[in-house]
Amino acid sequence: MPTPHLDIAITRYDNTRALFDGSVTFKDLDVTLHSPSIPEIFAGLASGRFDVAEFGLTHYLRALDSGVDLVAIPVFPARVFRHSCVFINTSTGITGPADLVGRTIGEFGMYGQDSGIWAKGILAEDFGFVPESNRWVVGGLETPLPAGFEFTTHPHPDNVDVSFAPPGCTLATMLDRGEIDALFASNVPTTYLAGSPNIAPLFPDHETRERDWYRRTGIFPMMHTVVARREVFEANPGLAQRLYQGFLSAKDTAAEHYREMHRLFQVTTMVPWMYHLFEENGELFPEDWFPYGIDANRKALETFVRYSHEQGLSSAMRTIDELFADELRNT
Repeated sequence: MPTPHLDIAITRYDNTRALFDGSVTFKDLDVTLHSPSIPEIFAGLASGRFDVAEFGLTHYLRALDSGVDLVAIPVFPARVFRHSCVFINTSTGITGPADLVGRTIGEFGMYGQDSGIWAKGILAEDFGFVPESNRWVVGGLETPLPAGFEFTTHPHPDNVDVSFAPPGCTLATMLDRGEIDALFASNVPTTYLAGSPNIAPLFPDHETRERDWYRRTGIFPMMHTVVARREVFEANPGLAQRLYQGFLSAKDTAAEHYREMHRLFQVTTMVPWMYHLFEENGELFPEDWFPYGIDANRKALETFVRYSHEQGLSSAMRTIDELFADELRNT
């Protein structure tokens, strides 16, 4: 059987760098790696430009609901704790989650981004947050949003008020001007980074809260997985395992680099006190703090699937095993 050629699209993260520099390869695969912007990766997977690609968990669940026959491998290249993703306008009087009731809140790209699903679910469980009690404005964060993300579906419950930002407007500017009261963001608004006095995080102590949440739940939230159309796997027996092993080796290579550099005080990074941060995290996280595979991520995945269903974004409460390639069920 000839070696299959695959176009694979994924961001250049620490955990994928070894694939791009060639120090880790996919066994018996002829691969071209692509790394455009994340929206371009997602759209390219949906259009068939890429055979295998990083894909947001919410987009994956929505695609399955709409009948697209995708299959994932249990690789999770992007993780972020999400207490930090909620920003407020400082003139609104919002001082905590209870003050979000009845507010106008922005969200990037669509109602129910991966980051938004996590943040809403966490706020609902810990603070009684009710998303349908607010008005939601969908838009672009730093540039005006085009017509919409055509590569995905846009469900939301009938009792949730969702509208698009006015033409030419961005959510970062709208928050700065007080045209929205709060923002659930995938990225940090540049207006905040530039020092605007009008914008603040909902949780100024978000790291403390996120560490406490991890201690209580054991969950390090993942945003994305890696998917392909089922026909790609069916045409190439053993492909899912080879892809998984390649991504896993690249991730393990990155983790080992951090461990090796610990004895050099993490001198290869430009971040002061990275040595101390690595030690502090080592006291909280297990040895494999960025796990791939199903079993190590089952609770986090079950929580995301439940949040998505509770928020009216996915029609079915899917089991975790059915989301991933059969040959990787025991990972």
